[in-house]
Amino acid sequence: MRRYTSIVAAIGLLIGVHPPNVSALQSEPTELRIPVNGASLFARMTGEGPPLIVLHGGPDFDHRYLLPDLDRLKDVYRLIYYDQRGRGKSADNVRPEDVSLASEIEDLDRVREHFRLDEVALLGHSWGAVLALEYALRHPTRVSHLILMNPGPASGVDLALSRKDYLAKLGPDNDRQREIASSGAYVAGDPAAVTARYRIHFKHALASSEAFERLMASMKAAFEAQGSAGIVKARAVEDRLMLDTWQVPGYDLLPRLRNLRIPALVITGDHDFIPVAVSEHIARALPDAKLVTLRDCGHFTYLECAGKVHAVILDFTRRPR
Repeated sequence: MRRYTSIVAAIGLLIGVHPPNVSALQSEPTELRIPVNGASLFARMTGEGPPLIVLHGGPDFDHRYLLPDLDRLKDVYRLIYYDQRGRGKSADNVRPEDVSLASEIEDLDRVREHFRLDEVALLGHSWGAVLALEYALRHPTRVSHLILMNPGPASGVDLALSRKDYLAKLGPDNDRQREIASSGAYVAGDPAAVTARYRIHFKHALASSEAFERLMASMKAAFEAQGSAGIVKARAVEDRLMLDTWQVPGYDLLPRLRNLRIPALVITGDHDFIPVAVSEHIARALPDAKLVTLRDCGHFTYLECAGKVHAVILDFTRRPR
């Protein structure tokens, strides 16, 4: 699978010898590191209320592109963000070949254990939604709620549908994207070249030009902070994760989701560059799921339609189990 045609692929301060009790933490953002097998994960917490672990997308991104907009939920949940292994501030001492879907699931479980949580709500954006589903299928009793925001495809069939729709929307711009993706600067992880490529990749992923520019400014800053070596490592991690998911022949989570009786909220936008049908198929497969399609929103609903997203999540949170 080539990187420029992949939809979702584009698309330590404290070491807890005694893990903190989440409810006892202050509401101001707190940064810490969570030890995992052979590495440590950077985490950031903010807000009040029940804990919610946030799973970022990419899978070669880190949590920074979600900020500050997703922090609006801190009056509903205590948000626990973390950079997944090999990405962002969780890249030190990590070899891409040591990252797999199994290590991703183990790391997420370690984050849950670190805060002494018997069960926890998960919010996954894009790739993060796929990771949330993979985790919930293996550990259903450890997940209280699922919030799947602009989810990536949960089957190979839906991935093919997404790629076809993506290429149709991109049109001639794909030639320019190919050119950038094959350039020496891009291959070497030059942040400017990477930003230029993602300007094309996300061109049709948002409804609002203002939101698009905000997103790209955030991503540009994240790429610059990550640096060329970090970008190249994150790409290699991404390739490893694709081998365990979308590139598996016959990959399909949908039949297994029918046995997953966890309250779920699926949020998408009518301008998402992943077809709404992908979210519909996930919501239909989950026995206790509600699908919300927001008008005039794209792939980053938390950014473009922040007030609407806050409202639907608040309503979901208040719903009795």
